[in-house]
Amino acid sequence: MTTLAIRRVAVLGAGVMGAQIAAHLASAQCEVDLFDLPAPTSNPGDQPNALIHQSLQNLARLTPSPLAHPEILARITPANYRDDLARLGKCDLVIEAVAEKIAIKQSLYAQIAPHLGAHTIFATNTSGLSINDLASCLDKAQQTRFCGVHFFNPPRYMALVELIPAKKTAPLLLDQLEAWIVSTLGKTVVRAKDTPNFIANRVGVFAILAVMHHAQRLNLGFDVVDALTGPKIGRAKSATFRTADVVGLDTMAHVITTLKDGLPKDPWHRYYQVPDWMQDLIASGQLGQKTQAGVFKKVGKEIQVWDVQSKAYRPSNSTIAAEVDAILAIKDPVQKFAALRASAHPQAQFVWSIFRDLFHYCAFHLKDIADSTRAVDEALCHGFAWSMGPFEIWQAADWRAIDKAIAAEIKAQQTMVNAPLPKWVSAIKAAHKSAGSFNPSTDQYIARSDLAVYQRQLFPRRLLGEANPEMGKTLWQNDSVRLWTHPIDKGVAILSLTSKMHSMGANALEGMSEAIARANRDACALVMWSPNYFSVGANLKEVLAATLAQQWTQLEKMLVMFQNASLALKHATIPSVAAVQGMALGGGCEFVMHAQQRVLALESNVGLVEVGVGVIPAGAGCKEWALRAEQWAKAGNGDALNYIDKVFNMVARGQVSKSGFDAQTMGYANASDSVVFNADEVLYVALRRARAAAHIGHRPQLAPVPIRALGRAGIAALEMGLANAHVGGMISEHDYRVSRALAIALCGGEIDAGTMVDEAWLLAVERDEFIKLLKLPETQARIDHMLKSGKALRN
Repeated sequence: MTTLAIRRVAVLGAGVMGAQIAAHLASAQCEVDLFDLPAPTSNPGDQPNALIHQSLQNLARLTPSPLAHPEILARITPANYRDDLARLGKCDLVIEAVAEKIAIKQSLYAQIAPHLGAHTIFATNTSGLSINDLASCLDKAQQTRFCGVHFFNPPRYMALVELIPAKKTAPLLLDQLEAWIVSTLGKTVVRAKDTPNFIANRVGVFAILAVMHHAQRLNLGFDVVDALTGPKIGRAKSATFRTADVVGLDTMAHVITTLKDGLPKDPWHRYYQVPDWMQDLIASGQLGQKTQAGVFKKVGKEIQVWDVQSKAYRPSNSTIAAEVDAILAIKDPVQKFAALRASAHPQAQFVWSIFRDLFHYCAFHLKDIADSTRAVDEALCHGFAWSMGPFEIWQAADWRAIDKAIAAEIKAQQTMVNAPLPKWVSAIKAAHKSAGSFNPSTDQYIARSDLAVYQRQLFPRRLLGEANPEMGKTLWQNDSVRLWTHPIDKGVAILSLTSKMHSMGANALEGMSEAIARANRDACALVMWSPNYFSVGANLKEVLAATLAQQWTQLEKMLVMFQNASLALKHATIPSVAAVQGMALGGGCEFVMHAQQRVLALESNVGLVEVGVGVIPAGAGCKEWALRAEQWAKAGNGDALNYIDKVFNMVARGQVSKSGFDAQTMGYANASDSVVFNADEVLYVALRRARAAAHIGHRPQLAPVPIRALGRAGIAALEMGLANAHVGGMISEHDYRVSRALAIALCGGEIDAGTMVDEAWLLAVERDEFIKLLKLPETQARIDHMLKSGKALRN
């Protein structure tokens, strides 16, 4: 199958969603034309694209940022439907993201269709309107290149994209587009049928409506409901009503109305109603987060919640009953669901009821909305941030037992509707098996997609019941480190941390040194990769225990091991590649810096954060910055102090990259390193990059020559800013002390400026400053607080 070459894209509609889709496309290095109506003007010289410029300015202010890097904004070109339609003919892809009203969309299609290129792919971002109805406005040739491509908000951070074909959409185009969306945009694609609200919104919005129904039935406050329907049951922190506020109550009402209008024969149709309390809030302009008031609002420091009975806000009190909390804490899903069903407590009955009716709804509608149970579970996990999909949860709780319970409660008229469960439910024992996921149309289990793009995902998320992925051959391991190879390339060794949160204590550091030595001897290249995230850095619990026991010699040895492991990565006799996704903090960041090459997922948070616990980087990080400053100066870029000043301010503030591109700009990665949009492809790309480096003739890096230390003069220059910050009350006395230690390590110690120092000297200075800080009670208090709360202490 040939791959799509999509370089130029137009997005029609510069509203919140359209602008953010444009931002993500620009981050993926597409040239983007962002279209909207020309601004109303009475003067010929006025700016016709003023509305779009305002939308782009709003993009730059959003948090979290929809842009992978601020400079990417320049890749988006404003355009309008009056003056710029000719640009559409040069676009490889056009995505429509205007208001969710079919008349508005069809009118726009009639306007832009004559300007589309002969090979332009045209897609709508509709969240639930009929794809076939929209396609009817296009000519026959254009209909073969038209489909739904439904992004979820915010497009950069939500993984799900629903791909919905029209009747005449070319199958090959769908395969090609799916591959491009998965790899280039980094998304999880779920193919949906052309039914109202497709899969994720159809099921997700029903789940919200079921929550609203049972909350009213059992007289539970919205604050208590959110406490029950968030992480406690594997859903997002925003739970139910906070999610409605984030989405916007007006938007939520529109989606509910889409279900009502589009599904008149649905057994659950009577529940597709906007609740009276929601209509009241919308009518009064309290639309949620965008108006600072909705179901919840903040008054000063107090969170208040809307009370249906009093029709007024009251202080939020999200207390879960102790007996219900104990049930939700049960780890075995079978026992948990049995206990929920058996409990008479209203909160327990509420949780059981929302799951029971969700399972009932999904089973009843599966054949109409999706090709398999996989599509539903993937859609809810990636579109609504559930930890498990509805069919996975059902399966984990004992498929047959839940089937019998639902059937019994349907018979007893306790469910929301009395529609019977489909016959296939009692004919199977699981929604997902090693062979794949159940397809109700064929009564067979179907495997994952075999598109070539998915061969790049060596460890994709596995649904409950699926066969485990190939774990490769272990070459060597200890309790914290595994050295292994993957069948895709048995000549490249992979070093993975297996310690908790991939932290690095003595055992991990010893393991790394041994693993790197074995890789140098037995492999052609080395990739350092761990699943989910790279590493959170040093094992603080181990460090604090040794500190309180005053085991300074042991701590010194641990730092030497840390530094030696970093140097081993840098000077390996084979190519070394750091494959980074998620967090690479502190010591993890130092390993990233010392690898010879890097492959970073787009969402990579890389940074030296040691100052937050009262110490400085001492795994060779300060040494590395000092060496780079000298190289930067020798290359004629400026004075080494200017380089160190930027590094000092970045590290002293504990700044962490907000993307892989950001990590490159900050200097934690090089411009030549790879940034991969799909985190599931990071290991694949790193293995290929490592093999390529081995093929072209790798030569190990030589030890650096001595450099001129910035010494006392450099320290004094950096200290001036510290003094001003201290006097202004911006930093504490201990912040000053820690930052000064950082300055000393970056400048090569308190020696005369220009003194020639070697790598060993620089390493000794950072170790010495680290140990000095560890001996201080303020630093010990910071480490203890971080271990207990997960947050930095400013003392």
